[in-house]
Amino acid sequence: MARDDLSSCDGLVVDQVGGGIYRIELDNGMKIMAKLCGKMKRFRIRIVIGDKVTVGLSPYDMTHGLVLHRYRT
Repeated sequence: MARDDLSSCDGLVVDQVGGGIYRIELDNGMKIMAKLCGKMKRFRIRIVIGDKVTVGLSPYDMTHGLVLHRYRT
């Protein structure tokens, strides 16, 4: 699935599970699991607990996502 097909939501990183997977609480209160997108891995962008991020959600499975952007604080 292309990145353009994903619906984007903002959220807050709550926990780091391991293996590049994070538990994120969205602005609407829903909690999901998300992993880093390829460009974030490539450029070694670090995410820590408490960061505000944009997550791309697939229309087929709304419990898993892809971290697309990390906001600067």
